[in-house]
Amino acid sequence: MSVADLLAVLFPHFVRLHVESVRVTGRTVRIQARGREPSAICPGCGTESIRVHSRYERRISDTAVSNQQCVLHLRVRRFFCDSTGCVKKTFAEQIPDLTFRHGRSTLSLRTIREAIALALGGRAGARLAELQAIGVGKDALLRLIRALPDPEPQPVRALGVDDFALKRGHNYGTILIDMDSRRPVDVLPERSADSLADWLTAHPGTEIICRDRAHCYAEGADRGAGTATQVADRFHLWKNLGEATERLVKRLRPQWSPPTPEKEPAVLPDKPEGVRAQQARERHAAVHALMAKGVNHTGIVAELGWDPKTVRRFMRAKDPEELVTGSPTGRRSLLDDHTTYLIARFSEGCTSSDRLHRELRERGLAVSERTVRRFVHDLKRNNHPTTRPPVPKAREVTTAVLTHPDNRTEDDRVTLKEVRDRCPDLDAACDLIARFADILVHLRGQEKLEQWTTDAEVGDLPELRGFATGLRKDWDAVMAGLSLHWNSGPVEGHVNRIKMLKRQMYGRAKPDLLRKRILLCH
Repeated sequence: MSVADLLAVLFPHFVRLHVESVRVTGRTVRIQARGREPSAICPGCGTESIRVHSRYERRISDTAVSNQQCVLHLRVRRFFCDSTGCVKKTFAEQIPDLTFRHGRSTLSLRTIREAIALALGGRAGARLAELQAIGVGKDALLRLIRALPDPEPQPVRALGVDDFALKRGHNYGTILIDMDSRRPVDVLPERSADSLADWLTAHPGTEIICRDRAHCYAEGADRGAGTATQVADRFHLWKNLGEATERLVKRLRPQWSPPTPEKEPAVLPDKPEGVRAQQARERHAAVHALMAKGVNHTGIVAELGWDPKTVRRFMRAKDPEELVTGSPTGRRSLLDDHTTYLIARFSEGCTSSDRLHRELRERGLAVSERTVRRFVHDLKRNNHPTTRPPVPKAREVTTAVLTHPDNRTEDDRVTLKEVRDRCPDLDAACDLIARFADILVHLRGQEKLEQWTTDAEVGDLPELRGFATGLRKDWDAVMAGLSLHWNSGPVEGHVNRIKMLKRQMYGRAKPDLLRKRILLCH
């Protein structure tokens, strides 16, 4: 292969150029070239001209060569336009498939930069471009996106409509999807009936409109395309039923929850007898043993060597319990007069020492929190909590009810059977929900939806009755959603893609830039 053939393979966009020299400066490859054609076409009138007015040099960035930046030094001619009716007197030549007016890069490089900008945005795109030796600033990448033209409008037979958050909880936009090609066709700056109706009026021919159950989209579709078939999204139907089911499960919780076992009254633990109590019993026994032998007070004092007052105190006590206190240290506690109250409150379920301390302060007892904490600790150590059977959460029961029977775990099956046995209303609700799931999965709306809605309306379950009432308000769209194969799945996929694009731009992009990336980035 000759050098010319090699250049034609590696640089096909230089086929219309005469390359004069190639030099390397640092990490930059600089190519000196000029056009081969003797004439040029006037962009104003299309007349071919061969009269050269002047020449000048353009510096144009090109795609990288061996990971080195490439700059094309192009010698450009300016031609006279000889057409008398043309407003242009002179014009600069453009190399086909290589240059464009006011461009500082080749067409191929611009295409690469546009693809990077659409895929990654500003900062991330600039970092990737730098690695590929086609460096460009983040702001320049964003300007490239904004300069791209919108896709050519095409007739849309089946349209998908859904909202997305521009600023969550404050501003919402609307995305429109061609359900046949699954590509976005437009982005509306607001979520309203007027904007959708205006778009449908300006783009006639829509036959199918897949939407969620928002009233604004239903009204906009009626006004803009009254003859189109509106299809309610099955995902949102199931979501609405799930929310109604969760409210029902929470309301019926007292019925399906397992009974709580009765709590045994709390008792104060037996405290070990202290050294002083044992000593008092021994001394009482010794004194009364001498008294039984007929020894008087003076003799007992002489025999035992104790203080006369101590001997007299033991002689007067008929029983040693009169000399023994309940405290191991032999002292009374500030809580002795409130023990009954504390045990009663502990039995009622109040086991917080902080709360009991506040209640004692309110009763007029000045006691430290540490004392109360020790007392409660003794109660907890002596009174083990009653074992209560595990109570499933309302969300767990709701999940078990809404899960397909083939996909339920063994624990879910056991739990669901137990709660249905305890609660007849929940059992009836499960049957209704299973029937609706069969209609939704197998698209049997024409056959069974009317009967299901009637059964839910006459039933004793207000949550499902309200759900059925909502179906009546949007009956035609619901019937189409549960009978036709159309659904809003592709629209929801694009909504998730919009979330990804917003995260890439960290919420700093304006709606016009986000709109360009939604429509052009696939």
